[in-house]
Amino acid sequence: MLALLAEEPMHPYRMQQLIKKRGKDEVINVRQRTSIYQTIERLLRDGLIAVRGTSRETGRPDRTVYEATEEGKALLLEWLRDMLSALPQEFPEFPAALPFLGLLRIQEVEQLLEKRTIALKEELARITAKAAIPRLFMLEMEYKRTVIEAELKWVSCLIGDIRSGDLVWDEEWLREIAQRFASPNNEPVIAGRR
Repeated sequence: MLALLAEEPMHPYRMQQLIKKRGKDEVINVRQRTSIYQTIERLLRDGLIAVRGTSRETGRPDRTVYEATEEGKALLLEWLRDMLSALPQEFPEFPAALPFLGLLRIQEVEQLLEKRTIALKEELARITAKAAIPRLFMLEMEYKRTVIEAELKWVSCLIGDIRSGDLVWDEEWLREIAQRFASPNNEPVIAGRR
């Protein structure tokens, strides 16, 4: 929101339209207009944006037009520099589920990963079909495509390891590992077939 208002003054509905029109709804969640208004309220409260005026169109309700303040523009540049250079701690769901594969049967994990592979391929096809826009304005989609391609490759290898028997588990083995970790000397798990 702050970046859009740094471009030019506008009302929240226009911001939502621009985000969708530019395809930025791929990386910015604007499905709920209330979240846009909540963000606007927070930016206004923090002095990062200000009310520029009211837009009036015949047959439409009045719309408040906002603009970025000098403080807001400076903070925006600081945020951009930080987001581009720092490695944030993110918590996506997929890696959070991986340590618990052992709670499911191997065959079920293989089926679920196959299903994920299909979804990843479909998403790649969807992203690739996007209209040709200059690269500078589509870098987030290029990044998303690269991440999906890497995940697809990794998940495919994981499925291959399950099929080949290089990654296997059963209840007896899981109990054995649980007992090792519960022992006072906490013996390390020896890398191997399982």
